[in-house]
Amino acid sequence: MTRRAILKGTGSALPRTRVSNDELAKRVDTSDEWIVERTGIRFRHIAEPDETTGTLGADAAREALKAAGLDAADIGLIIVATATPDNTFPATATKIQAMLGAPDCIAFDVAAVCSGFLYALSVADSMLRTGAANHALVIGSETFSRILDWEDRATCVLFGDGAGAVVLSAEEVGDDRGILATRLHAEGQYCDMLYVDGGPSTTGTVGHVRMQGREVFRHAVTNLASVLGEVMADVGLPADAIDWIVPHQANKRIIDATAKKLGLPAERVVLTVDQHANTSAASVPLALDLAVRDGRIKRGDLVVLEAMGGGFTWGAAVLRV
Repeated sequence: MTRRAILKGTGSALPRTRVSNDELAKRVDTSDEWIVERTGIRFRHIAEPDETTGTLGADAAREALKAAGLDAADIGLIIVATATPDNTFPATATKIQAMLGAPDCIAFDVAAVCSGFLYALSVADSMLRTGAANHALVIGSETFSRILDWEDRATCVLFGDGAGAVVLSAEEVGDDRGILATRLHAEGQYCDMLYVDGGPSTTGTVGHVRMQGREVFRHAVTNLASVLGEVMADVGLPADAIDWIVPHQANKRIIDATAKKLGLPAERVVLTVDQHANTSAASVPLALDLAVRDGRIKRGDLVVLEAMGGGFTWGAAVLRV
């Protein structure tokens, strides 16, 4: 028997306002046809002023705790993956801790953009295995609408806001349950292909998202297929053993190309990009929660999570639900 991090519950939260491509076209020089053809996106949620990365993350966490049958007082570790924190400091994780009414615990943020949830999950897995905590909340929460240039149709149509969360618990189990393997990567020489042109230490401003879309697409397909192969090799299983892939929801063409490269049918891929757009660190836990709650992902399924984001950073995880 081995001490492993077990998925005990999932949750998600979306802003009240849902914006269609047609509605967005009234504000930006674009069209539903143009967006769908290039990205597969049809809708996104945009946060209102009273909805923040912290409030959305707290709402997702409450749903995950309810699904896990745990209280905030049970949680010993909170990690929030975000590129859009409520404040430069303190960590949004500590603000969510206060919102939940959780007592003294470990709480911090992780910044790896769209790969942030995979980075946070890997850190939580390591900390649970070594006994730093028994129960953890891992949250991906973003309000990317706050850092979009609404005059740049190449980027502003791609993103949305939202949050997803999971509860992980450390248990003594065999090799057939829990997080089985994680792999993380970064190549900083490509940081100027997807970045925000501001920051406290450089411009003193928040800045806006900037992206070289064609280059990001090319690297994403190659890197995601590669890291999926790595984690499956780590667990000694072929790609066709995967029951479900829950990918980062950036672009349907990237998702389709990655699945094709691995020889996996589209029926095994959880797709939410059409409804949520790219919610950065929130996209994987949002999609995971949807597939758990609608019954697609069931106890015993082998699930692979994967993402790539600015940095470039990318990663994947294999878990047996």
